[in-house]
Parts: sequence; C-alpha cells; structure tokens
Amino acid sequence: MPIRPVDLKDVTGDASSLYEAIVVMSKRARQINDELKQNLDMRLEEVVSQFEDEQEMTDNPDQIAISKEFDRIPKPTFLAIDEMLDGEIDHRYRDV
Repeated sequence: MPIRPVDLKDVTGDASSLYEAIVVMSKRARQINDELKQNLDMRLEEVVSQFEDEQEMTDNPDQIAISKEFDRIPKPTFLAIDEMLDGEIDHRYRDV
C-alpha cells in the first residue's frame, strides 16, 4: 500500500476544523466499508451455496477470484478522503 500525502488545508474543505473533517471522513469510510462488505458477502454467498462439500470450498477458484477482486479495490479510507477533497461529501449537524 503506497503512502499518499494529503495537504491538510485541502482536507478541511467545507468543515469548520480539521477535527470535524476527520470525523466526517471516518464516518464516510465506515459507510463505504459496510457497503463493500455487504457486496462481498452477497457475492461469496452465491458461490458458497453452489458447493456443498467442504473440500470443494477450500479449492474454489470462483471464491479466490472474488477475494482477489476485492483486494484490488482502494481502501475505504482513501475513497473517503478522495470524496472529501472532491467536495462529494455533504455533512450537517443533527437537530437535537
């Protein structure tokens, strides 16, 4: 995983402080991670339901291909940072 420096002035964007920007990005990264995990689980469930034998499951090339495909997807943190830098994240405070 390569190191990707980010200018902190760019990260704050619409947020009032760096801390607020980091909280917004972390919550978005969790949302992205949940979406990716749900997608992975659905695809693996389809593959696993096709195979009944445990031996076949360990040598299943479809499952390996799906796992490798998801390994190539950028990490949720990087995606959230990119969305923040591009101004794609809309955040607001809840009314209490």
